[in-house]
Amino acid sequence: MKLTRFIPAIILILSGLTTPHANALISIDTVYVGDINNPSDPNTGRGTVDYGYYLGKYEVTINQYVAFLNSVARTDTYGLWSSQMSAPPPTRGISRSGVSGSYTYAAIGTGTRPITYLSWLDSARFVNWLNNGQPVGLQSAATTETGAYNLNGSTTSGEFSRTANARYCLPSDNEWYKAAYYQPAANGGDVDNYWLYPTRSNVQPNSRPGNSFDPNSANYYYNDGIANGYNGGYAVNNSTDYITESVLFPVGSFTLASGYYGTFDMAGNVAEWNEFVSSGFHSSPGGSYISGVDTLQAVNYYNVASPTAEYGSVGFRIALVPEPCITTLLSLGVPSLVMLRRRGNIRFKQH
Repeated sequence: MKLTRFIPAIILILSGLTTPHANALISIDTVYVGDINNPSDPNTGRGTVDYGYYLGKYEVTINQYVAFLNSVARTDTYGLWSSQMSAPPPTRGISRSGVSGSYTYAAIGTGTRPITYLSWLDSARFVNWLNNGQPVGLQSAATTETGAYNLNGSTTSGEFSRTANARYCLPSDNEWYKAAYYQPAANGGDVDNYWLYPTRSNVQPNSRPGNSFDPNSANYYYNDGIANGYNGGYAVNNSTDYITESVLFPVGSFTLASGYYGTFDMAGNVAEWNEFVSSGFHSSPGGSYISGVDTLQAVNYYNVASPTAEYGSVGFRIALVPEPCITTLLSLGVPSLVMLRRRGNIRFKQH
């Protein structure tokens, strides 16, 4: 009897990725990115991936990063919190109280907005923490310094390769690109299988607040000079004036403007750190609330910065690469598996 007949009734468990502890574990929604061995984008040569994987449905949020800080940054050895996280009104999101050894952190305002003002190294330490089971303790090999990337206390270099045992990680160049732009032509995609924008469109998205009626809109800067209530500058207020209010929308606000696999906000809101590195500089594709339309386009994919740089316009999302045995089962016909987070393990369940 074929294995696939049993798969709908199977719960597949990846053991050893987390360890139970007193703190509540955070959960991160993911979507499955299948179409294994998809063709690359003929315009850029990017996007082909020869395995199935999961990608964060949303950008990592302020609330999720607060949980991380309260777990490992009571003594903030490697500067995972930046004073800028509590300063500029347009993007501030996390406050810090106390003294070193007893720091505590809290969300400022809406905690479902994406976290910003963190470096590539901060993002890498977050995914290391996920790999290690979201432990509580000092920033060390057991919490933030090993896992997906062997950082080992580095505060200057960002040229780190994904380790062989990595499960949670930052998206690779092709993993991010595929989830953002790919849709098979046979399944309603563009004729070359790749869209120009991550909103499943070759037409420029509207710059406007997140909504449930416009399938082609995003949080970025665009002024067309037409007084119609949108495309008038910043998406949040339709203005070209300097912003003193929050410019970041809660993740998933653009409810109809998802990618083919179900990811949100890969166009605008914040750019996102990934693994691509060139001459010591990391890529942060996707565009942000302050960037122009060109940064949203597949053909203008790259925006690179130092791995130690921190910007109010850059955040990240996670990738989850299944173990080889799970990848094999996924390739046998279980593309609708989703990740469920549970204390002590990761589960993949058909629904």
